Amino acid sequence: MIYKTLLASDTLFQAVQAIEFSDIRTVVVLDKENKLLGTITDGDIRRRLLKGGNLQDSVTSAMNSTPVSAKPGSSSELLAELMKHRNVLTIPIVTDQNHFVELMHLKDLKKTRNLSLPKSLDYEFAVIMAGGEGSRLKPITNKMPKPMVEIGGMPLLERQIISLSESGIRKIYISVNYLANQIEDYFENGGRYNTEIVYLRESNKMGTAGSLTLINETPKNPILVLNGDVFTNSIFNSLLEYHNQSNVEFTVATTNYTIDIPYGVIQIEKENVKGIVEKPTQIFLCNAGIYCISPLAFKMVSKFNLKNITELFKILVEENLKIAAFPIHEYWIDIGTPEDLDKARQIYKDKFLFD
Repeated sequence: MIYKTLLASDTLFQAVQAIEFSDIRTVVVLDKENKLLGTITDGDIRRRLLKGGNLQDSVTSAMNSTPVSAKPGSSSELLAELMKHRNVLTIPIVTDQNHFVELMHLKDLKKTRNLSLPKSLDYEFAVIMAGGEGSRLKPITNKMPKPMVEIGGMPLLERQIISLSESGIRKIYISVNYLANQIEDYFENGGRYNTEIVYLRESNKMGTAGSLTLINETPKNPILVLNGDVFTNSIFNSLLEYHNQSNVEFTVATTNYTIDIPYGVIQIEKENVKGIVEKPTQIFLCNAGIYCISPLAFKMVSKFNLKNITELFKILVEENLKIAAFPIHEYWIDIGTPEDLDKARQIYKDKFLFD
């Protein structure tokens, strides 16, 4: 397994880089004497960001300081039982003096037969909402559906499909309506992308959730749903891992929208001025158009004949079912206007973001 270790003085930004380098999405935090201080995962970082943290914070602000660990020589059976009991995929191996030896992952144990291993879920399938007209992108979309706009010499929708396929997703539904034939003729059955593509043909506009009712199968695992105009280098498998760890029915990816107010803002209590904040910045957590949806939440779309994802939000809240927010710290943009498209094309030139 490939992984990195960090020191307590390192930052969350360095942890992000280490996790991206790793193939097990976990980083071990050590002191200068190689003793275990904790572990940190992609989900730990995003939960810290939700609480107002930033990527310049110390790794200690987000790490799990009491991870389950095991001693050198522990049997595969014991490690498997610990993983199942604590619902984790990694276990640090440490000596009696707490010196770090190695990090064991579920993948290591799968090499050993006849073990009762913790469940590792994958997406059942993905759904891309690609039926909109893209009216704000006119005249570009007069003769082309919005998801087919080109970024770096390739349609945006093609970049999404490739990313989904690289995440291990082997079935993708694409909802189509406006100029649907261009999308169907270009991607066909998805064979050249190592995935199966099935088209959901909307006879009329069905909103951001309505086309899910056209799917003639009931998923047993969570599904991924994303808008066809989203351009991001966020990792879809990180969203699934976060969703499973959060034990929720619905997870919405979020992005920060910042407003810099150019004036001093007066603070009032009743009729009295209590203070002034000079040129404050307000940050809003906004819907990024990417969702992880449990089988139960998926069924609710048809049960309540829902048209939009926002309606599903409301139903889940009314039913007291949990929704999680997954903050995207990677690059993200909604290709809504010609200006947005120009930004996306410019940022793509910074190849390190997407290689």
